[in-house]
Amino acid sequence: MSRVATAAVTVDDVVVGEIGRGLLALVGVRREDDGEAARTLARKLHELRIFPGQDGEVSAADLGLPVLVVSQFTLYGDTRKGRRPSWVDAAPGGTAEPLVGEVVAELRRRGAEVATGVFGARMLVFSVNEGPMTLLLEV
Repeated sequence: MSRVATAAVTVDDVVVGEIGRGLLALVGVRREDDGEAARTLARKLHELRIFPGQDGEVSAADLGLPVLVVSQFTLYGDTRKGRRPSWVDAAPGGTAEPLVGEVVAELRRRGAEVATGVFGARMLVFSVNEGPMTLLLEV
């Protein structure tokens, strides 16, 4: 996830998701992930205190900031051997898509404004990182 000043995702030259200041979450799903992991990830994304506030760090939830969620199976590419990534840890699309959807649904249940990419599409992701601050969240 990245703290952003702005972010957008396009598919076939059409903007499908866009936010101003908030969080860009590139969400990868592992084979062993489940609905509970998706909901936990959503909570952590929403509540992680990474924005400067008057009395210390505050969260996107505290500030009412939006989240742009983009599915990103390549996050689980293993490059330890050879010159080609292995996708053995990435969940197959039929497993991953509903779990990315559950992250989005949980963020919305928590009151977050959420924009999304299109699962499985070839997307262009644009962002202006604030800080920059990018963190890897694993649950």
